[in-house]
This record gives sequence, structure tokens and C-alpha cells, in this order.
Amino acid sequence: MDFLAGRHALVTGGGRGIGRAIAAALSGAGAAVTVVGREATALVDTIACGMAAGYVVADVTDESVLGAAVAGAAAARGPIDILIANAGGAESAAFLKTDAEQFHRMFAVNVMGVVHATRAVLDAMLARRFGRVVAIASTAGLKGYPYVSAYCAAKHAVVGLVRALAVETAKSGVTVNAVCPGYTDTELVRGSIARTAEVTGRAREDVLARMLAGNPQQRLVTPQEVAAAVLFLCSPAAGAITGTALPVAGGEL
Repeated sequence: MDFLAGRHALVTGGGRGIGRAIAAALSGAGAAVTVVGREATALVDTIACGMAAGYVVADVTDESVLGAAVAGAAAARGPIDILIANAGGAESAAFLKTDAEQFHRMFAVNVMGVVHATRAVLDAMLARRFGRVVAIASTAGLKGYPYVSAYCAAKHAVVGLVRALAVETAKSGVTVNAVCPGYTDTELVRGSIARTAEVTGRAREDVLARMLAGNPQQRLVTPQEVAAAVLFLCSPAAGAITGTALPVAGGEL
């Protein structure tokens, strides 16, 4: 079903993992998708695989660069109707070993990246009285986890931003929501498992089992499952859903 035909969607962090799966889902529903990332190679490959129509290179932590990139995408493929603010990053350390710079880094990419992307598209959405903004947060935006205090704080801030902005735009035709994945089968998570196994000397299977201890389904979420939730929130059927933080986490929350 091409229910997004004629819509232009912008996906930050769209060259890999969850972002790439979201780009594919939106393209499959008929949207013209622009993927944004810091490295052109992955973005070009996403287009070559038929998952996006175009790309722009930008760092979401740089508001002026991202704004220029979004303007270029809009000039090429039309106004942005759908924003998926997916770009993010994670670092881990015990709280007493987490310095201020780690908090700044986590907020710069996970919070201000969402802020910058939203500011770049929202004014035009409000003028057209239509828009879909979906931030990819995390279950770490809804609960606490040990050794990732800066990441948890940042993702909680994303959820708070979504809730506030949803109320502010409630009568405008724009919806603002968050999707909160649990541990997802991506390069990032697989790399984290490998590093933890190397540092601790535990088997990777044991590391994964501990990671999934709070997940009743006892498995990693797939990127496609996260993308399906995003696709629904972008659909005409979700027009009355705004300000929500939707977990995709196997029953963890």
C-alpha cells in the first residue's frame, strides 16, 4: 500500500541499523526518502539498495550544517512531511567514572540532534498544517539502566521533549511521538556484546543472556519491528496519536 505516496520523509542516521530499516519501510509505503548521516558511503549504499531516494551528509549536532542539508533535501524532493529523528549514540561507564564531557556528548547527539532536526522542518510543517515527527528514543528513556547514566538522562530528555512539543502542536495537524526500542539486533549492539565479552572474559552468549534478562521474549528486537512501529505512527490511521512514547521491547515495559 502506497499510503505515503507524495510524502517526503527525512531519516537522520539513515545509513545503518534502525535508521536504514525505517528508510526502507517508508520507501515501501511510497514516500520519497532522504537519508542523513555523517558518512556518504553507507548512505549511497542505502540508495543503491532501493531504500531511499536521496541523501545528504550532515552531523546532527551541528545546527547550521544540518539546516542547510535539510534545505537542500527539500529543494530536491519537496517539503519535508515526515521527520524521523533517529541519529544517536551510546557510551557506558559507572556514574563516578562518567565525566561532564560524556554527558555533553550524549546530550549533543541524542537530544540536540532531535532538537536541531525538528527545528529545521517544523515551521514549514505548521504552515502546511501537516507533519509527522518521530524521535527514536529507547527503553532507556522510560527506565533506568546501570552504567549508562548519561545515555539514560539524554533519552529521558528526548521523551520529555516529545511530550512537550506534542501538546504545543496538538491543534496544528502535526503529530510528535517517540518510539522506544529495547536492545535491537544492530551493529551497535553486536559490537557492544563483543567488547563486553572481550573485557570481561565471558562468552558472548552469556553477555547476550544478561542483556536480555529483563526481556520476557528473551530475544533481540529486529530493526524491521522498530520500523513497523514508526511506519504506523506516520500513517493516516495515527492522526490522533501524539505525545506517546511507544516501547518496542518484547514486553520489557
